[in-house]
Amino acid sequence: MNHGIPDIFQDNGGKILQMCLILGLRVLAPREGNDAIDEEGNEYEMKTVNLLRTDQFTTHHHLNPVIIEKYRKVDWIFATYEAIELKEIFLLRPAAMEHGYQKWSGKWVADGNKDINNPKVPLSYVQRHGELLYSSVGEKLEDTLSG
Repeated sequence: MNHGIPDIFQDNGGKILQMCLILGLRVLAPREGNDAIDEEGNEYEMKTVNLLRTDQFTTHHHLNPVIIEKYRKVDWIFATYEAIELKEIFLLRPAAMEHGYQKWSGKWVADGNKDINNPKVPLSYVQRHGELLYSSVGEKLEDTLSG
């Protein structure tokens, strides 16, 4: 548990660890809050997708206004994989995610204040609005988020 992940074979632990090592982040524990933190104290929400299965990132099993407000305060890191091979890492700032937050907040109200089960963020949206931090087909674009 040197890197803050008790079981790298569960809950995307190995992928989160790989992303943190590449980006110079530290895993936050417990995994109930945000996923990682940089040297400057900025926290990040991290999501992965296996491109062999889908092209959308899942978010939260019980998304509600409390979770949305937590999400609004942090940057998001999205990583694409083919099985266990890392392909790309993107960063989306809160302003880039606001469209989703508004959509999800509206759905929560329209559904009678009922939690939303795992709304998705399409890969195409991430690619269009995100900053590419890493690509396995080219050189790493940044050593860390803070540097």
